[in-house]
Amino acid sequence: MSDAFRSDHAPKPVGAYPHARRIGNLLFLSGVGPRDPVTNGVLGNVYDADGHLLSYDIEAQCRGVFANVRTILESCGAHWEDLVDVTVFLTDIAHDFAAYNRVYAEFFTTAQPCRTTVGITALPTPIAIELKCIAVLPHE
Repeated sequence: MSDAFRSDHAPKPVGAYPHARRIGNLLFLSGVGPRDPVTNGVLGNVYDADGHLLSYDIEAQCRGVFANVRTILESCGAHWEDLVDVTVFLTDIAHDFAAYNRVYAEFFTTAQPCRTTVGITALPTPIAIELKCIAVLPHE
């Protein structure tokens, strides 16, 4: 059994893919970024008058991406504690890892999924962090 999910409360995907897909009791989330679900703006980004990115706040982006993951999970009938694997992509791992790791620890206190953090050069939109998650759901 396979079901695709889209949440009206999460930012719209930036491509042709669902927010999540359920296969049996596994829930696979597509890459989730820190965009505001209402304005579609990137949380923590500061732009100049011409729309060029001047700076970003990695802590604001971390909090935003974690909120978006939680929203998608809940829209699919899952919970934060159901996460079993998280892959994190950072565009500036050397600069942002410590702050990201600190915020991550605030959100994952008791239920700690496996985690992989990867430094990359860019993401499709002007974001500094993206998460790819897998959750395990109870059997129906």
